[in-house]
Amino acid sequence: MTRYVLRRVALSLVTLFLIITIVFLINNVFPSDVGRRLAGPFQSQEVVDQINEELGTNDPLPEQYGRLVKGVVTFEWGQSYAQNKPVSEVIGSAFWRSIKLAGYALVLTIPISILAGLVAARRQGTPVDRGIVTLGLASSSIPEFVSSVILQALIGVKLGWFKVVAKPPDGAGFFTQLNYLTLPALALVIVYFGYIARMTRAGVIKALDADYTRTATMKGLAPWQVMRRHVLRNGLQPTVSVVGVQVGYVLGSLVAIEKVFNYPGLGLTIANAAAKDPPVLVAGVLVVATVYMLATLAADLVLAWMNPRARLKVGAS
Repeated sequence: MTRYVLRRVALSLVTLFLIITIVFLINNVFPSDVGRRLAGPFQSQEVVDQINEELGTNDPLPEQYGRLVKGVVTFEWGQSYAQNKPVSEVIGSAFWRSIKLAGYALVLTIPISILAGLVAARRQGTPVDRGIVTLGLASSSIPEFVSSVILQALIGVKLGWFKVVAKPPDGAGFFTQLNYLTLPALALVIVYFGYIARMTRAGVIKALDADYTRTATMKGLAPWQVMRRHVLRNGLQPTVSVVGVQVGYVLGSLVAIEKVFNYPGLGLTIANAAAKDPPVLVAGVLVVATVYMLATLAADLVLAWMNPRARLKVGAS
C-alpha cells in the first residue's frame, strides 16, 4: 500500500506541474503584450508599460515561472490588479464560500444518489428502477442555470421556503447560512443526482451477478451480510471514482449557479477576473486544479483500500 500511495502522489505532482506549465504558457507566453491586453488599444504606452511592470511581465520568463511555482507552494500570489489587495485574500474568501456551497451540495447528493442507485439495482426491471433511471437522465440533462431559475421561482418566490439569493449577511448563524445556501445546493443535487445514481446502479447490478455474490449466498450468509461484505465493497467502486471526479468538478463549475444566486464564490471570482485581473485568474485556476487533483488522489486511495488488486497491478508494473 505504501508503494502505491507514493506512486500516486508522484503522479499527482507531475500532473500539477503540467497544469502549472500550461497555465503559465497561456497567461505569460502566448499573449504578446499583457499590459496592452488589459489597458485596451487606445491607452498610452506609458500606462501599458506601468501595468507590465506591476504585473512583472517584463521579467525573464524563468523568473516569472519561478514566481508562479512559489505561489502554488506558499499561496502567495502577489497583489490583485483589479481589487488592489492580496490575491490570497481574494481567492481565500471566495474559495471558502465555494467550499461551503459545494460541501453542502455533496452532503445532500451523495447519500441520496447512492441510496437511489441501490434501490434501482435491487429492483432491476421494475417500475421503481425505470422511474429512478428516467428521473436521473432527466435531471442530469437540465442545465444548472435553468434548474436554478426554476427553484428560485417555485420554492424561493412562490412558496417562500428559502432565500432566493445565496449570500448570507455577515455574522449569520449556521442555520441561517443553510437557508441561504439550500436553493443553489439543490440545483447542484439535480445536476449530479442522475450520474451518481446510475453509476451506483450499474456497479451494484454487476456485483449482484458476480460469482462471489452467488457463493456467499450459497454459504448461507444473510442478505444484509452479502450486501455489506461483498456487494457494496465491489459495487460502489465506480461510484467512488465518480464522486472523486465530481468533487473537483463541482468546485470549478459553480459559475452559472453563483451568478444566478449572486454568490461571490470561486467560480464567479475566476470568471470576473478573466478579462482584467490575471493574478487572480491564474491563482483561481490553479486552486481548482489542485483541489481536483487531491480529490482524484483521495478517490484512488479509497479504491486501493476497497480493491487490493489495484495495488497489485501497480506493484507489478
